[in-house]
Amino acid sequence: MSDSLTREKAPALLHYRPWRGQLGSPNAAVWPIARTALGLIFRNKLFWALYALSAMYFLLFFFGQYLLVQLETQSGGSSGGPNNAGEWMKFARKLLKLDGSGESYRIFFGFQGYMVMIVLALAGAILIGNDLRFGSLPFYLSKPLSRLHYLGGKALAVAVFVNLMTTLPAFLLYVQYSLLEDRENYFLNKWYLLLGILAYGCVLTVTLSLILLAAAVWVKRTVPMIMVWTTLFFFCRLLANALVEVLQLDPRWRLIDLWNDTVLVGNVCLSVNNIDLSRQPEWYWAALVLVGVSLTCLTYLILRIRAVEVVK
Repeated sequence: MSDSLTREKAPALLHYRPWRGQLGSPNAAVWPIARTALGLIFRNKLFWALYALSAMYFLLFFFGQYLLVQLETQSGGSSGGPNNAGEWMKFARKLLKLDGSGESYRIFFGFQGYMVMIVLALAGAILIGNDLRFGSLPFYLSKPLSRLHYLGGKALAVAVFVNLMTTLPAFLLYVQYSLLEDRENYFLNKWYLLLGILAYGCVLTVTLSLILLAAAVWVKRTVPMIMVWTTLFFFCRLLANALVEVLQLDPRWRLIDLWNDTVLVGNVCLSVNNIDLSRQPEWYWAALVLVGVSLTCLTYLILRIRAVEVVK
């Protein structure tokens, strides 16, 4: 009798207690996977060094715009040729593309893109390549979550990196432009630019996330990952320029440059129409290539992860 009572009281002695909360949806498993992946990258000092370097571009745009507006205001209030000085300041802001136009955001996204490429090249193997290399993926899939949940969590982590370096700073610049002097109607007159910034961010997020995950699953290690990433976004750009500029081939050969494809689609999002069609393909061809590459990468990811044996 005493043994049976001891066994009944054992859970209480060990401080076990039943779960009384409400069980969440299986889709909520995406966030823990993303949180773990983000923690791996945020603990890397090299990431913070690169992020600080990318912040320099943002500060250049932020304080450059503020400085030019202040000089324009002071020149307009001075006694010596106010109209001429004010016009010169406006011309300088327009020349330097610090006037809050779609061209300003296009140049900003272009500058930030180089740092995004470097950060993602370093992060790819850490996010998903190591899971395949060290056998962590079967552990994830042995839990009550699907392969799509796993991919969704990793893609969410990549999305955080991309938007933290591109969309969020561009949004802050948009807010700054709207708060500067003589810009009280910026929200009303330039509302489409805010939608363009968000759309451009979505294009970069979806495209880069799928390409990065597919490349990381394929090569697994950091050094081969950097080589593949360099080939896709740097060597292909040099090859496309050589084919179009040197050999004078059809501009559609530039479609092999995936980063240029994202720029062409981003220009449409930001309503930038100063594209020379004699040297660049139409934007819808670029959009078609990005969609095809994204679907190919997604298919490869699903097939590759399905091939992992899981014991539940």
